[in-house]
Amino acid sequence: MAEYANLVRRALGQLGGHGGVRGLLVQFFRVNDVKVGNLIGVDKYGNKYYEDKKHFFFARHRWVIYTTEMNGKNTMWEVDGSMVPAEWHRWLHCMTDDPPTTHPPEPKKFLADIHQINVSGSRQQYVPCTTTRKKIHEWVPPKAEAQ
Repeated sequence: MAEYANLVRRALGQLGGHGGVRGLLVQFFRVNDVKVGNLIGVDKYGNKYYEDKKHFFFARHRWVIYTTEMNGKNTMWEVDGSMVPAEWHRWLHCMTDDPPTTHPPEPKKFLADIHQINVSGSRQQYVPCTTTRKKIHEWVPPKAEAQ
């Protein structure tokens, strides 16, 4: 009987933790996962970082709930791992136990002030201009003579 009570308590905790049935369904369809844990911090873009120390297996005890808008782009249904800034990446991937909220990282000159998401496959992607000659040239068939 205690197992069923624990199951109901966990289900009600998930409903309350995501803002009711609607919030639970939105979270499930956005990232195909529903978890409940302690809020560790929020970055300057609005991403929320959580941790649940009960489930420590396979490094799935830390996760992020992405913001719905980042740098003017609607990211409600297009979440991408590149939306995590560098200062939270270390904590999220268990490289350190200290989140940036308690131990802020020292500023590095190579880190950008405004974090940009991955733009590969979009119009903003970088396409280099070639400045070298081709090493292999395609074969062009000779023109047939008219008879």
